[in-house]
Amino acid sequence: MRWGTAAVVAAAAVGTGAVVLVIGRRASERMVRPVTAVREAGPVVVRSLGAGRVTFTRGPESLRPGRWAVEWGDNGHAVVEDVLHSDEQGVTRRLVRADQGTLTPGTEVRFTPRVHLGDPTRALGLAHTDTSVDGELGALPAWHLDGKRGTWVILVHGPETDRQQTLPVLPVLDRFGLPVLAVTYRGDEGAPASPDGYSHFGETEWRDVEAAVRLALDNGASRVILYGWSVGATMVLQTAARSAWAHAISGLILDSPVLDLPATARRDAERLGFRGAAAELGVLAARGRTGVDLADFSRIAEGTDLRVPTLLLHSPDDRVSPFGSAERLAAARPDVVNLQIFPGADHATLWNTTPDHYTELLRRWLTPLL
Repeated sequence: MRWGTAAVVAAAAVGTGAVVLVIGRRASERMVRPVTAVREAGPVVVRSLGAGRVTFTRGPESLRPGRWAVEWGDNGHAVVEDVLHSDEQGVTRRLVRADQGTLTPGTEVRFTPRVHLGDPTRALGLAHTDTSVDGELGALPAWHLDGKRGTWVILVHGPETDRQQTLPVLPVLDRFGLPVLAVTYRGDEGAPASPDGYSHFGETEWRDVEAAVRLALDNGASRVILYGWSVGATMVLQTAARSAWAHAISGLILDSPVLDLPATARRDAERLGFRGAAAELGVLAARGRTGVDLADFSRIAEGTDLRVPTLLLHSPDDRVSPFGSAERLAAARPDVVNLQIFPGADHATLWNTTPDHYTELLRRWLTPLL
């Protein structure tokens, strides 16, 4: 549906004036002002524990394949994987570790994708340096991991999360000897706020990614690979299309990229409980509040400016970014885009669903670029 058509439909269904304005702002609020928060599902109750295993009440969350954190209380944190047994009485999974708090029968837990906590040294034992990128709005905190190669990897997390989202891929990058910058951008905790306080879906934030590219090149990088999640992947595409240093970019990795902004805004409004015309008002409000150039956004999302090998990781079951947009990008640019599909995974949790497969795909794709 076109933005203008949506306005007519929404206004007719909901009304005009202040009511329309209030509904639109509420429906778009989380999209334009993302708040860092761990995506969680639950609650699930611990039924029993044994040696290297834990049994939960049965439900979609406890049956999820792959590797997940379970969290409880203020700081309880454990990691589980592999469903060992499932019946009507419960779901038994392998307990990888319980690293914070005490897990006991009767504990109510939440399943989250945050398997690793802290910085690279605390979480993985990988030496790193806390540094900053000199962005146009000020200093942007970053983690730097050293490596022996001339190609650097710049990691860009998605909204409603932080740099911890990048931690699962650091071991494979470290094995390749690749220097890494895990960066922040305007609006992140510890980074300067956007002047208007809004997220612009990569349309302004890409300049912070470009600043990280400049830092890498100034510190010995000959080439860079950009790697992003969700809207972070959208920022990566914007950088590759617009940056004066795009010639130094040798590859892109896009995990669950947001490529269809109206559809994603509509889904986000629906997740907040807005339906039909109210959701369309949220879509319109998101555009109006941020001033995003939809024509330019669409051109970049369709791969018009792609010039380098691109690994596109997506799920048909993504509830935020429609899978069809990834299929269209792959079909439009088969010369550079390698689409890898993760059935059953939700938005930006592809690694959690099949961590070994995800890591092997990275290894195979990176090898010829190095």
